[in-house]
Amino acid sequence: MDQPREDSEGRGGRDGREEARAEARLTAARLSGEGVVALAVTWVDNAGIARVKGVPLRRLPEAAVEGVGMSPVFDVFLVDDATTTSRYLGGPDGDLRVFPVLDRAVPLAAQPGWAFAPGERFRQDGLPHPACQRRFAARMVEQAAERGISFRAAFETEWIVQRAEPAPGGDPYPTDGPAYGLHRITDCSDYLRDVLLALEAQGLTVQQIHPEYSPGQFEVSVAAKDPVGAADDAVLVRATIRGVSARHGLRASFAPAFEPDGVGNGGHLHLSAWREGRNLLAGEAPAGEGEAFLAGVLRELPALLALGAPSPASYLRLVPSRWAGCFHCWGVENREAALRLIQGTDEQANAEVKCFDQAANPYLAVGGVIAAGLAGLDAKWVLPEPVQGDPVLLPPERRPARLPTSPDQTLTAFRASTILRDALGDVLFEAVAAVRAAENAAYGALPPQAVVAATRWRY
Repeated sequence: MDQPREDSEGRGGRDGREEARAEARLTAARLSGEGVVALAVTWVDNAGIARVKGVPLRRLPEAAVEGVGMSPVFDVFLVDDATTTSRYLGGPDGDLRVFPVLDRAVPLAAQPGWAFAPGERFRQDGLPHPACQRRFAARMVEQAAERGISFRAAFETEWIVQRAEPAPGGDPYPTDGPAYGLHRITDCSDYLRDVLLALEAQGLTVQQIHPEYSPGQFEVSVAAKDPVGAADDAVLVRATIRGVSARHGLRASFAPAFEPDGVGNGGHLHLSAWREGRNLLAGEAPAGEGEAFLAGVLRELPALLALGAPSPASYLRLVPSRWAGCFHCWGVENREAALRLIQGTDEQANAEVKCFDQAANPYLAVGGVIAAGLAGLDAKWVLPEPVQGDPVLLPPERRPARLPTSPDQTLTAFRASTILRDALGDVLFEAVAAVRAAENAAYGALPPQAVVAATRWRY
């Protein structure tokens, strides 16, 4: 069985445990001073659902040293909480320990008394769990660092809100304002103010917030961080929006498709690559290492959809002429391209993966993109010509191919990807494939309305 190379490294000896206990006591004291009584230790499963173990703050030192028990079966949970089995995981046997990442612990502004911390999962013998998605993303960052490359990353967050208890026959949306209209901010100013205040109170730097296209839809962007930190932020942002929404009598959905014929919610990933303080994606056109990295990402996009647009509902969103990035192409500032190069200044230049949505586990999404880009770097791949305009309007001989149009097509591409198998390791790769196959079997043949109804409030 192929396992990631980090599996030879455990969680330290006696000195490491005492250091973790001391750090946990300091963290508990800090959080207690802010009124926290419990810590939500989270991980995101392969269905894209954030799961949690709650730890009373008084037990944080023990949790930091011994971890919190959990079953490996969470790696084969489906979006509807059913389970499947993979080659290596599934069933009632086994146990893992999830450890809070203490330097990411932060009080939740919209949930008084609670704090958030991402978790990392280990086996009982202290070795890393080979299917831990957060550690996969960290491993890809480390492999890039060995090549002298670092990254800045951020996820956009789009969501749709409805009244939790709409009046019979009334409008379920809190605003009937037009797409991108000031009307929506006027109608929802108290709610959006509280979203901003909560995010900022948690140490997140909000760059912009605005109404989006669909009824009741908004988008928020936060500042870029290292890739693992960006994935942590994606989980925290959604938890915060959901918490603020509940306090305003609203319900938030981050699902790829909210209505069968709607544009849905994207979860675009922005990523820039750096070497010795130089942005490899800066300039009029990518060249050298920047081009090779993007070429690797572009080549692997059909397989990467299994990580970045994994739900059967994702394919209701990946429709031409909706800026969802459903064509297998790249373009400079082209919002219809699956891979968009944003130029800006040398500091701001980055690549946007537009075909991703928030059914994705963000750790898998960012780790998979880095793995694909590193493969392109190693092979010195080059990009095809960029696409301008809406691909669907191009003559057939110039039109790029569509990305997979069904979850089964994506799963076939994923299973054929040696790049992603090598990066994920057999245990995680097979778990992802098993979850994709089971969800495809459960939902792939259903009509769009049934797929939307089954997933609308799950993400």
